[in-house]
Amino acid sequence: MRLIRHDATGPALIEVGGSTVAVCQCGLSRNKPFCDGTHAKTRDEEPGKTYVYDADHNRVIVEDMFPTPGKKFVHKP
Repeated sequence: MRLIRHDATGPALIEVGGSTVAVCQCGLSRNKPFCDGTHAKTRDEEPGKTYVYDADHNRVIVEDMFPTPGKKFVHKP
């Protein structure tokens, strides 16, 4: 398993040949690299908390193992 930190709660909009393409930044899209709107599930996430989503996009809050930028990480055995 690999956990990857994603802080974005919406897509990156990129202009390509006169069209706008939405690229996933939340990590939840099933149509990567393109956005499929799944980022809507991240809208009520609280800053400073760590969330894990399963294959069905069910969310679980886990101990804050990944500090927010500027926050010092303290390992608790």
